[in-house]
Amino acid sequence: MAQQIFLDTNTQQWLDMKPFPGTQILPLAEPVPQGSIHRLRMAAGTLIPVHYHPCDEYVYVLEGTIETAGRECKAGTFWFTPANTKNGPHKAITSVEIITIRLGQMGDFEQL
Repeated sequence: MAQQIFLDTNTQQWLDMKPFPGTQILPLAEPVPQGSIHRLRMAAGTLIPVHYHPCDEYVYVLEGTIETAGRECKAGTFWFTPANTKNGPHKAITSVEIITIRLGQMGDFEQL
């Protein structure tokens, strides 16, 4: 019989995202092959360039303010990006934390 899995995110190790200084990721689950449910922290002023995912992606802003695609998103904002749609750039206006559900592989990023 399958069992529920619990993860105490307060004791898990955040990982630096080396291509994007000022960002850290906390993996939570892999809902589909190459997919990801994760928390992402960005220091104020951090930029993640325009990118594309070959899958749908869902994002919820937990805290702080982030600008994406020219729109300012504060805590409580949710957005959906369909597969193969321009995503970003993402700029942390303040320190920000988001939770992301990506239903497939990462995709390609433009150069900073």
